[in-house]
Amino acid sequence: MKNKMNKTNPLGSIRWFIMLPVLAMLLQACNEDNVLDLEPYNQISEDAAFSTPDLIALSVTGMYNAAQRGDYNGAGRGYPFGAAFVQQGDNRGEDVVNVATFYQLTYTATYDPTTANNVYYWSDTYRLINRANIIIDGVNTAVANGIITQDIADDYIGQALFFRAASHLELLFHFARPYDDTPNASHPGVPYREIPYTTEANIVAGLEQGRSTVAECYTKLLADLNEAENLLPTKADRGGTDGIIRATKEAAIAFKTRAYLHMGNWQMVLTEGAKLTGAYTLTPNPVTPFTSGYSNTESIFSIENTANNNPGVNAALASQYNRRGLVVISPIIWRNPYWLADDARRAEDDFVYTRSGVKYTAKYKDPTNYTDPAPVIRYAEVVLSMAEANARLTNLTPALTQLNLVRNRSLADPATQAYTSFANQDALIEAIIAERRIEFVMEGRRWPDIHRLQNDTFIDLDGIPAKVANGAPPASDYTLGTPYTGPYGVSAIPYSDYRFLWPIPQQEVNNNPTLAEQQNPGW
Repeated sequence: MKNKMNKTNPLGSIRWFIMLPVLAMLLQACNEDNVLDLEPYNQISEDAAFSTPDLIALSVTGMYNAAQRGDYNGAGRGYPFGAAFVQQGDNRGEDVVNVATFYQLTYTATYDPTTANNVYYWSDTYRLINRANIIIDGVNTAVANGIITQDIADDYIGQALFFRAASHLELLFHFARPYDDTPNASHPGVPYREIPYTTEANIVAGLEQGRSTVAECYTKLLADLNEAENLLPTKADRGGTDGIIRATKEAAIAFKTRAYLHMGNWQMVLTEGAKLTGAYTLTPNPVTPFTSGYSNTESIFSIENTANNNPGVNAALASQYNRRGLVVISPIIWRNPYWLADDARRAEDDFVYTRSGVKYTAKYKDPTNYTDPAPVIRYAEVVLSMAEANARLTNLTPALTQLNLVRNRSLADPATQAYTSFANQDALIEAIIAERRIEFVMEGRRWPDIHRLQNDTFIDLDGIPAKVANGAPPASDYTLGTPYTGPYGVSAIPYSDYRFLWPIPQQEVNNNPTLAEQQNPGW
C-alpha cells in the first residue's frame, strides 16, 4: 500500500485531511463519515477549514472523531482511543482470554509487520497526530487573520496538544522498549511528529523522519501536556458532559501522572496527582462510572460514543465485549487471591455476566446502540498511581491509605477486610499492582503495566506472561478458592524476545528509508 506520488505534481491536490497512508498517513485523503460534512465529499482545503469560526470548530470536532473511530480498510474500528486501545491493551496481557479469532494474532503474539491490528494502530494514531498538528497550525493562522480570538485559539491548541501527547505516549507502549530499558532512556522511541503534512516540504521531511529516543519522546510529550494544562479550561469551566469528553486542564494533568509513572519519576507522580485533589472523587459505588454515562465524579477523560457515531459492530466495546462476547475475563485474574470472593467488582450484571460458567465483563452496558463512553483515564488510576509512587518512596502510610481508597468501596465489609498493614514495602507494592489489575480489568490498562514493570525491583515479571489458551475456558477454570495454575495454552514470551514489541508496519518502512534502518530488532 505504498503511496505513489504523481511525478509531475507530487502533492496532487493538498487537502485538509491529507495524511500518511502508512508513513503516518502523510499522503492519504481521509473520507471519514461524521467528521466534516462538506463538499467535495467531506474534503476541504486547509485554508477553507480555518476560514470561519464554525468551520474551525468542526475541524476540532473532526480531531475527536479521528480519536474515536480511526480507519480500518475504510471502516471505523475504534483506533486509537475509541475502543482499540482497550481491546489491544487487554489482549496483549494475560487477564483476558480471546475467545474467537478477532484478536487472536494480538493475543498469541503471532503478529508481523503486515498484521492489520498493529498496522492500523500505528497509522491511525499518526493520523490523529497529524490532525492535531494541522489544527495547531490552522488555528494560529486564524488568529493572525482575525477570525477567532486568542482565548478561543488557546483552547483549541490545548486540545490538539493533549491529543498529540497522549497519542505518542500510546505508541511508545507498543513500539518501543520501556523508559528504563537503558540508563538514560537513549534507546529508540517513535518519530515525534510536530508539523502538519500539508506542504511538499513537510511531506518530504516526514518521509525521512526517524525515531526520537524514548527520553526525547517523553520530554516532548510532557512539554505538550504542560502547555495543554496552561491553555485548557478546567472541567468546571467546560461543565456537564463536555467536562469529561473534551480535553481539560485536569485531563492533561492526569496524563502527566501516567507518563511520570512510566518514567519511574515517583515524586512527579505525586506532584501532578496532588493537583487533582478535590477536583475529582471516587464514586462510592465502583460501578457508577459505567452506569452514569457521561456524568460522574470519577471519569477524567472519556471518548464519547453515540447511537449515530461509534466504532461499530466490529469495534464498539459493548459489541465486542458484551453482545458478541469475543473476549472474556481470564481465570488467571478471576482467581487471583487479592480479589476477594465477595468483592463488588464480581457482582453479576453490574460488572460481570456469566454464560455457561464463563465470565464476561458487564462494564459496557449498551449492546444495542453502542453509546458507552470509552474510559481513557479515571481518577481511580491517578489514586493508585499515587499509592504506588508513595510506596516506592517508602511513604508507606499514605500509600496504604490511597490503596484502600480505591479498594474499600468494593469490599463487603471494609471494617474487617480493608488492608491495615503489610510485612514490607515489597508486599505493599505487589498489592497495589494487583489492585490495578482488578480495578481496570477489561479497560486496556494491563499491557501498559506489563510494559513498564519489566526489570522491576519489586515485581517479578519477565516479558509477556503465559495465558489461557485462545477460546472459551471451561467453567471449572473459574472455581474460586485457589489461584489459577494452568494449563496455559499460550506460552510466556521473555522480555528479550523480539515479539515483546510490535514491529513498525512494513508499509511504513517501505516509504521511509530512515525507519527501514530503525525497525525493531528481529522484525
